[in-house]
Amino acid sequence: MTQVKTPAEIAAMRQSGKITASIVQLLKERVEPGMSTMDLALLAAAEIKAYGVEAPFLGYMGYPDVILISLNDEVVHGIPRADRVINDGDIVKLDFGVKYQGMITDHAITTIVGKPRQKRHQQLVERTLTALEAGIMAVHDRARTGDIGAAVQAELERWNYGVVRDLVGHGVGHSVHEDPDIPNYGRAGSGPWLKAGMTIAIEPMATLGDHRVYVADDEWTYLTQDGSMAAHFEHTVLITQEGVEVLTAL
Repeated sequence: MTQVKTPAEIAAMRQSGKITASIVQLLKERVEPGMSTMDLALLAAAEIKAYGVEAPFLGYMGYPDVILISLNDEVVHGIPRADRVINDGDIVKLDFGVKYQGMITDHAITTIVGKPRQKRHQQLVERTLTALEAGIMAVHDRARTGDIGAAVQAELERWNYGVVRDLVGHGVGHSVHEDPDIPNYGRAGSGPWLKAGMTIAIEPMATLGDHRVYVADDEWTYLTQDGSMAAHFEHTVLITQEGVEVLTAL
């Protein structure tokens, strides 16, 4: 079970979350057609240096960069590359975190660069964000992980979206990934108990087609098996006696 954080650790995570959210927002504002995913990664690295924080993703399990950037049918964990150019209408997923005073927060958004190619692409992005919000609403002291998964799944399956099962949310704080896993599907009233003072990352991943994914030859990037478009959102939240506090909100 993920460790209950001390007041000092929670204070550090609040600041970590604000910095994480600020950098992600900057990247969202700066991304434009013609940029490469490496261009965005270099901007993220410069912001990490400017804030005087650490990059918890860099070197984590061998990952080679400070941010994960995935396009279109790439669901998550895309490695930034100079030759991976972002085009008008691309669905861009930015997954990023910082470490401040030893504490890590994890945050992801999906944005469409320029004009969406199809209305359903914009709907996928908006509805995946709504699913994240539904998952957050299910969090409270003595909730269970299945309560979150059931809420996310119900929201996404309303639209017949594929709910990615091979990748899940997780505890976060001292490490990028801590126990427990937070699946985006499940049955309410099942799974490990959660309690006030824990910090978890909730991160729905949805596709316009099937839920199945595969790993690319780079051994990091997950893509939809059927080539359908995908969206991903993530917030780090603190479970409180009253409910939940979103740490990676602006």
